[in-house]
Amino acid sequence: RRARAVVTGAGSGIGRAFAVEIARRGGQVLCADIDQDRAHATVEIIERADRGRASAYFCDVSQVDDMRALADRAREYFSGPTSLMINNAGVGIGGRAVGSIGIDDWEWALGINLRGMIYGSELFLPQLQESGTGGLINVASAAAFSAAPGMGAYNVGKAGVLALSETMAAELAGSDVAVTVLCPTFVRTNVAADGRITADAIKLAQTLMRITGRSADQVARQTLDANDRGRLYVLPQLDARIIWLAKRLLPRTYAVGAGLLGRALPTVEPPAQPVVDESFVPEYDMRGI
Repeated sequence: RRARAVVTGAGSGIGRAFAVEIARRGGQVLCADIDQDRAHATVEIIERADRGRASAYFCDVSQVDDMRALADRAREYFSGPTSLMINNAGVGIGGRAVGSIGIDDWEWALGINLRGMIYGSELFLPQLQESGTGGLINVASAAAFSAAPGMGAYNVGKAGVLALSETMAAELAGSDVAVTVLCPTFVRTNVAADGRITADAIKLAQTLMRITGRSADQVARQTLDANDRGRLYVLPQLDARIIWLAKRLLPRTYAVGAGLLGRALPTVEPPAQPVVDESFVPEYDMRGI
């Protein structure tokens, strides 16, 4: 309640839902996004509701100088330290097996999905500690532990976010800063982010989203409540919890099953030369996978 919050990727999807819910609870929100128009649209939604206070700010989370500038801007905007940091910005990448992803796509995906989270955690933690009672929420994914075939670059990034969050939770145990990591499967959004996802992978994601997807608003509320209560893990869907348990109780069986499933799904042949394929369709908010 009444948080001084920074939300990255606040221009759409889960990030927008976080920003709107924080404002509804009487908080102040700095809405950071690489697309300033989308960030301003989120601010307009908050202003129309006449709850809380919000401002838009351009930030490319993969660039450490942008993240340093965001931390400075947050302190200026709030006239004090940030009390809630939500590392949400992420991109989707999928449909190709390791060996056909391409180094450029690996670097692009990990720059946003992992390094962005590292920068946000490293640069904002001192402010959260200074604020007295602080909160850090990292948006990961069930991909962090599901190891789904055809999603290597996405899986690795989200696994790193999970490990980062668990490490920080241990380091901050007993302190006044609560760490929460969100690991959903699919969230019902249709954000037009710059994903690199094959057409077949998009079709599969749309099908699964209709079956298991939850609304971004529901997920945001549940995660904020969990952070208030000091909970580390948020797995909002039943399928995410089933995967979590299966991976730990039956690791060999799970790996074999995932491999067989992967062979049954559409595949993309490796290109003759490693290239960045610019023909991918827009992302269908794969942050929530």
